[in-house]
Amino acid sequence: MNPVLRHSAAHVFVSSLESPVLEADDAHHLLRVLRLRDGEVVTVSDGRGCWRPCSVRGGTLVPTGPIVAEPAAPPCHVLTAIPKGDRLDWMAQKLTEVGVTQLTLVDCARSVVRWQTDRAQRQRERLLRIIRDAAMQSRRTWLPELDGPVPFEAAVRVEGVTLLDPSGVSRSMGTAVLIGPEGGFAESELACGAPVASLGDTVLRVETAAVVAAVKILT
Repeated sequence: MNPVLRHSAAHVFVSSLESPVLEADDAHHLLRVLRLRDGEVVTVSDGRGCWRPCSVRGGTLVPTGPIVAEPAAPPCHVLTAIPKGDRLDWMAQKLTEVGVTQLTLVDCARSVVRWQTDRAQRQRERLLRIIRDAAMQSRRTWLPELDGPVPFEAAVRVEGVTLLDPSGVSRSMGTAVLIGPEGGFAESELACGAPVASLGDTVLRVETAAVVAAVKILT
């Protein structure tokens, strides 16, 4: 990671790198929570791999360096059933921190948690905020994509996807993994023709399996 990016006082996303402007929530966090002083250096990113350093001046951002374009992040696509409660929030946060490039929520045959149509947009917006905050904390310049929920039949058609299940074998994975719900995949899902891999001898929670798999792919 570029030292300027790593050691900046804060990292935020903006809509324009040419004329960066802080969103209201980010301005509050930088000035009221972190209490940054005039002259301190922050980095701003467009979420598509480009960033630049800026100086904080009275609540505004003044560019102090050129726009830097980072190479594309290594592909890592996690497709997963939705875990219960706030474990989805934790999972999205940690997957963002470790470097996942795409997160897709999946409705499986045994899924317990499903987003209701009338609440899905609000839940999606909340999850996007969590991902954005985690990307700022971890100094990412590429924002992960969030998709779904999609049916299992669509998820299993993702190129090169590997199903993760305790019944699987130890094998190398590609860049996409599909994790089932707490009750596991249905027999019909395991028989879909996609390769099935195991992460070890223990039974992991959905969110734990997601993070472990992501780290394996990225390392």
